[in-house]
Amino acid sequence: MNAPSPTLARWLSGPRFDRLPDRADDQAPPKLSFEFFPPRTDALETQLWACIRKLEPLAPRFVSVTYGAGGTTQARTHATVARMVTETTLTPAAHLTCVGASRGEIDDIARAYWDAGIRHIVALRGDVPGGGDYVPHPQGYAYASDLVAGLAKVAPFEISVAAYPEIHPTAASPLADLEVLKRKLDAGATRAITNYFFDNATFLRFLDLALAAGISAPIVPGIMPVSNYTQIVKFSAVSGVRVPSWLGAYFEGVEDDVEIRRMIAAVVAAEQVRQLQANGIDEFHFYTLNRPDLTNAIAHILGVRPRAVSAG
Repeated sequence: MNAPSPTLARWLSGPRFDRLPDRADDQAPPKLSFEFFPPRTDALETQLWACIRKLEPLAPRFVSVTYGAGGTTQARTHATVARMVTETTLTPAAHLTCVGASRGEIDDIARAYWDAGIRHIVALRGDVPGGGDYVPHPQGYAYASDLVAGLAKVAPFEISVAAYPEIHPTAASPLADLEVLKRKLDAGATRAITNYFFDNATFLRFLDLALAAGISAPIVPGIMPVSNYTQIVKFSAVSGVRVPSWLGAYFEGVEDDVEIRRMIAAVVAAEQVRQLQANGIDEFHFYTLNRPDLTNAIAHILGVRPRAVSAG
């Protein structure tokens, strides 16, 4: 028998790697939730509602609608979630922040959500419009944990809060950031949704640390499908997310090819979720950027199939 060729010998010299496990026939697909942002123009509102209608048949656990820095999209956020209640089968969750409003004003907004049929709030400290250091409103809720406690007094909302696997950019330390998360959950939040990340090992270590800190509530990974690499690098620099070099290599030379970038985005996000599934995670929150086709394709890869939606 001939000796292996140098090429074949090299191929045979390394370790063997099994594929990620396939979903078993009796295993349910992962639970998904989606985030949308409210429209700023009539044209963007048409785009948003096309996105909502496209993703509604996937029957997500809930869909959240963001709230601009300092509450700049408050009216549009309210209009969007209120319309979801009356015209869709979706369960909407409205974002609500502490920035730029008194406790009374925020409580009134929360009551208006409850009266409109909104039962789920994503409670956040929020960002200062235009950037800059955060300063609590003198008559407001100082931090998200205070907001969570206040919302519990307004109505029995389901409340989600934010978590940061790579720590919040303004946190003093990872331990201090975990203490902030624990205060929010102890104040009455039912789950945390993480900022997006690209290194699954970082997220899994974060779960270990959270459990060791006495946190037992679900910490749902936030997934950001990336089709615009330049944009995500700029955004990540502000939000404290590490963008790995391998992701940049995937997008080299395809700046002007939208279809290839979308394919890369779907493959990367689906692989990230499947690896997390292999580690026991079965719930995921997708930042859709109001672009339904990419999220729909990833959901299909993960085994999520559309259901019939009755006319609203």
